[in-house]
Amino acid sequence: MVNILFIHQSAEMYGSDKTLLVLLQNLDKTKYCCTVILPNEGPLKTALELEAIKVVIAPVLKLHRKMFTPKNIYLLVKEVRLGFRILNMLHKQIKFDLVYSNTLAVLLGICFARIARIKHIWHVHEIIESPKLFKVAFRFLLQLKVNSLIIYNSVATQKIWIGTQKKLSKNVVILNGLDANFDKLSENEIQNIRNTIFKSNNKNDIIIALVGRISRWKGQMILLKAFSLITKDRSDVKLIFIGSAPLNQNTLLEELQLNIKNYGLEHNVVIVPFYDKIFDFWQAVDIAVVPSTEPEPFGLVAVEAMLAGKPVVASNHGGLSEIILNNETGFLIPP
Repeated sequence: MVNILFIHQSAEMYGSDKTLLVLLQNLDKTKYCCTVILPNEGPLKTALELEAIKVVIAPVLKLHRKMFTPKNIYLLVKEVRLGFRILNMLHKQIKFDLVYSNTLAVLLGICFARIARIKHIWHVHEIIESPKLFKVAFRFLLQLKVNSLIIYNSVATQKIWIGTQKKLSKNVVILNGLDANFDKLSENEIQNIRNTIFKSNNKNDIIIALVGRISRWKGQMILLKAFSLITKDRSDVKLIFIGSAPLNQNTLLEELQLNIKNYGLEHNVVIVPFYDKIFDFWQAVDIAVVPSTEPEPFGLVAVEAMLAGKPVVASNHGGLSEIILNNETGFLIPP
């Protein structure tokens, strides 16, 4: 039995969260014993526990731009101590053979693996262009010998981190996968979602959806502006934003709501909070849009929409350019 310690940055159910869940659901439990470290409670923790996977809440040493203020540095030191105390306790009980860090954002994994002399796998889900200090630091960390394997979720992501260097044997691209099985809704169930959640009273309305966290680079604002132009020519369209703002960043949601009001689109645009059964919503949508203003490392939302049989309009950069064949399996537009 191989004992694996997984460390992840959040307990939500967005791209990298779903990827981790699918991986853990499909690992052979007769061969691998998995323990997952998450920073807090959330839908991912619930889903993992339903799979009888051990989940422990602990600080994960998550890197972010505001962590270097005096107050946050003090809190960081406390978190590091607590994180290592918990991992050392678990290691004494379980004797981990491998540490698996899911996303660059968690630094606890590589630090613990190096100190405990355990093999480390880093699954990279990020494209980071700025601040440059972070990019340089991560490139250095990815080259450390403690990393037994580095997994990139797209060729675009790999190029960012290894550039023109000779590809090392421990660098591999594995595209994210999805479970192709989801509950098919009846026509009545689909219409009920359109009527009650999407606020569409006309069954012929065209429902356009952007699914994803409310963020400055996910493209909600630019799509809203484009949608305001469409509504000048036709009234049978609805725009649905499905997703929530990051924790403690409700100003992004408030800004989006204000822009909807300023465009006079309160009756045409609906914001739906995060929903874990996303394929229920995909079946009720007509067109998926992924207008990210910065490169998506992969673009799992596009794969979900395609799996549900929906046409996808997406920005032509990052992993989206690998997922979509322009004018064949979707439409790529200049970012």
